[in-house]
Amino acid sequence: MGNNDIGIYGLAVMGQNLALNMADSGFQVAVYNRTEEKTRRFMQEAAGYRPLEAAYDLATFTNLIKRPRVILLIVKAGAPIDAVIDQLKPHLETDDIIIDGGNSHFKDTERRAEMLAREEIRFIGMGISGGEEGARQGPSLMPGGQPGAYARVQPIMEAVAADVDGDPCVAYLGPRGAGHYVKMVHNGIEYGIMQAIAEVYDLLRHGAGMRPGDISTIFQRWNEGPLASFLIEITGQILAYTDPETGAPLIEMILDRAKQKGTGKWTTQNALDMGVPVPTISAAVEARVISALKEERQRAASVLRGPEISPDGVPEGLVDALEAALLATQISSYAQGFAALRFASDEYDYNLNLADIARIWRNGCIIRAAMLDDIRDAFAQDGTLPNLMVAPHFSRVLADTQSGWRQTIQIAVQRGIPAPALSSALAYYDSYRSGWLPANLIQAQRDYFGAHTYERTDKGGTFHTEWQDTAPPR
Repeated sequence: MGNNDIGIYGLAVMGQNLALNMADSGFQVAVYNRTEEKTRRFMQEAAGYRPLEAAYDLATFTNLIKRPRVILLIVKAGAPIDAVIDQLKPHLETDDIIIDGGNSHFKDTERRAEMLAREEIRFIGMGISGGEEGARQGPSLMPGGQPGAYARVQPIMEAVAADVDGDPCVAYLGPRGAGHYVKMVHNGIEYGIMQAIAEVYDLLRHGAGMRPGDISTIFQRWNEGPLASFLIEITGQILAYTDPETGAPLIEMILDRAKQKGTGKWTTQNALDMGVPVPTISAAVEARVISALKEERQRAASVLRGPEISPDGVPEGLVDALEAALLATQISSYAQGFAALRFASDEYDYNLNLADIARIWRNGCIIRAAMLDDIRDAFAQDGTLPNLMVAPHFSRVLADTQSGWRQTIQIAVQRGIPAPALSSALAYYDSYRSGWLPANLIQAQRDYFGAHTYERTDKGGTFHTEWQDTAPPR
């Protein structure tokens, strides 16, 4: 019987860095990769004197791990996860634990948890955020599954996770697919914030004619205030980077065609299924989709006309307005994501603790930001808070920023610069704060052409009108 505390299946960069992190945190780790050469190279080049033990077949790998076994899969989501589980099952015993650390769809996690439970194998779906550096230095971890299974692995996860003043950025989130659901929404929020940052960059670069180095300075300054976050920080670094081949800013050499792995789209699809509006996340997904139409956009640029405005320097107050718009949109993106989490908590019986989720996102993950302390406090103070925007702190910030937010959208429209994330976030704010919306007309239209009925403001029940009887002649 083996002595290793955990086994890691999958030695791409994330798997390697997590193995090194765990070994440096005092745990003995067995490692395995489908490609034998990758395992040998890892052991020769990176393992050093750490407590890492390699296996080159599954029987040996599983025998290297203490019973009940804990095996962390760092494998591409989808069919590869199912294939690996099928390969592992003959080598596993009752109460062994499989952890899926990939970006799996939460419904796949629900299915796998149910299937493995029938075979008395415990399953944890765990979102991992932080990229390569996070995996090595400390990620944010989002586990869900059987509480007893998490209790077994909790010491390992708390040791390798990022922390804030000694508080580890990991928490048991809920049953079955809860962990992967939270990671999915994390990524949706990430999409929205990244798109908003890109739009602000566009307004400064092509709307005001600023050079990347000067824009970098602005982002560096913003990172010292309320906007302080990992994404603002790296944006400042990216814009300052010079391409060693050309001597030009590297950002100018990068093709304007963004890729995606699907988690943002999943967030939008699921939110629509639940009836939860997430317009900024949806706008960000659609912005990536339209960016992929590079050749079409280039042809359209020679046909479709926009406003005849040339950048002639930075308009007075623009930078301050953009800071306000970006801060407000960041709040709106978080608000939409947490609204989806609140609805999903009831829809799927996850019993999510929103304050805990904000707490574990404060470090290690891609959307870590200074405002997450305030988000955690908002949900800790009011567990029934329907939307982050109505929390006292955030309602004040949105009131203070909305003038610059609106000015930013005006400038974008006037200069023909698309700002779908910034503008959708403002529309979300304006819609949510409206005690009356023109949906009454939509209800009347639906009743007119489909007899779908409508409700009245002056009495209960549902009603139908034969609208054609009173319609004016054509």
